[in-house]
Amino acid sequence: MGEICYIGLGSNLGNRALFLKRAQDQLEALSKTALTRVSPVYETQPEGPVSQPWFLNEVVALRTLLEPEELLFHCLRIENQEGRVRHQTWGPRTLDLDILMFGNRIVEQERLQIPHPRLAERRFVLTPLAEIAPSTVHPILKKTIKTLLNDLKGTPQMLPYSVSPFCPSGVPGEIP
Repeated sequence: MGEICYIGLGSNLGNRALFLKRAQDQLEALSKTALTRVSPVYETQPEGPVSQPWFLNEVVALRTLLEPEELLFHCLRIENQEGRVRHQTWGPRTLDLDILMFGNRIVEQERLQIPHPRLAERRFVLTPLAEIAPSTVHPILKKTIKTLLNDLKGTPQMLPYSVSPFCPSGVPGEIP
């Protein structure tokens, strides 16, 4: 049934863990889509020029029959439902959903680029992605996620976020 895609989830405003859980539930409820894996949650130092609170980040894997543009529509809808306001580039947010990879597809549109253009530069995405898909190959760079993570230099601090209520053991695994 469909292709595997990976979505990065992040939040640094309000009840961060609740925003991640609700987004995960809404992604799981999408038609033609099944949630297959969930990474542990990490607390991460924000990057960029804007001073802001630390993020909670995780990555989920979905098997979907949706097209990338349809999935983007749903991701933006979920962000809006959870109070996302776009005042400032790289500013604080209640919820951020990024399509990281979508099978082996390469999509280059104004509103959608797959794989995510900064995927290989972001430890806060590569670390949880490597937990659930270490041998997945980046379709442009032709390197595994684990290799991209190992090659990464000098990026912000990350800490495991205790025991996540949506990955109770703290160990990623198949969703029943």
